[in-house]
Amino acid sequence: MPERWMRSTLKDIRQYYDPKCQNVVRMDTSVNVLGPNPVAAKVLEECASMDVNQYPKPYSDGLREELAQFYDINPNMVIVGNGSDEVLDVIFKSFLEWGEKVVTPYPSYTLHSWFVKVNGGKVNEVDLTPDFQLITDDMLSASGKVAILCTPNNPTANSFNRKDIERIIAEFDGPVIVDEAYGEFAGESFIPLIGSHDNLIVTRTFSKAYGMAGMRVGYLIACEELTDIMNRVKIPYSLNRVSEMMAIAALREREYVDRIVRTVNEQRPRLASSLTKMRFDVFPSETNFMLARSPISSSRLTSALADKGVLIRDFGSKRMLEDCIRTTIGTQELNELLVERIEEVLSECL
Repeated sequence: MPERWMRSTLKDIRQYYDPKCQNVVRMDTSVNVLGPNPVAAKVLEECASMDVNQYPKPYSDGLREELAQFYDINPNMVIVGNGSDEVLDVIFKSFLEWGEKVVTPYPSYTLHSWFVKVNGGKVNEVDLTPDFQLITDDMLSASGKVAILCTPNNPTANSFNRKDIERIIAEFDGPVIVDEAYGEFAGESFIPLIGSHDNLIVTRTFSKAYGMAGMRVGYLIACEELTDIMNRVKIPYSLNRVSEMMAIAALREREYVDRIVRTVNEQRPRLASSLTKMRFDVFPSETNFMLARSPISSSRLTSALADKGVLIRDFGSKRMLEDCIRTTIGTQELNELLVERIEEVLSECL
């Protein structure tokens, strides 16, 4: 049997969430509900005459320089990849020896642990508090060569206390990764601390607020000593030229990002109120999705909603998240549709 050839660290890994539904409203992926970034159409038109026979720059120099200008840093502090997933993979490839541990809070983003395992590492999970905040002493006392956390946290939707993260960065003896995939919605970043902490790596993406999930563009920022190490293992040419051009254009035209942040800030309390009235226990959110504990079985709710053409995520089988669902915060129209469908399901189940 082919399984006997499988690397031992892969045996408990399953394929990532991949629903097979068609013609559904997707509120399960936390992408930008305003639709594709308007710069996409402009860039695609410009690319019509592109010589696709030529490789892109090996390390996406154009986008690195644009990001450096945006954050007022040196371009050598930036690594660009095929989604923030690639740059996370590069980090673990760069710093993990076989069998070494990575400290991460629980519950948190599933793919963090996945990247650790596929790179031969082990995950050392540290439980969050009941209100999903870090227990800083436990994070610092846990054994591990690397620490990783995301803020706002996925799937819990809350930001961690800034002072707790700052303490972990200052006291952890090894690289500390702060995943800011939803940072535009929280309105703060740890990038300014990189100049004073040579162990800090901040990752970001164009998939969420920038409305470019399909183009797969992500990046990390760290001190030059760290990026020099990571560039040794990063796959050259991994970001295609069209994606790079779109990301540069999106950085220069910020109105779209500002608009989605305003939309989310306006709609978040309205959706939370509607869910609360339907007896959901809604947790605080500082991003474009929210976590809520369902009044009925989360698996039953998500399955019934899928049958009605709306997808949300079911986290109810996970410890500390029993019967919890996660939904994207949509436009007013999308949220009204979601609430209407949930009301239908609850009326059929209660």
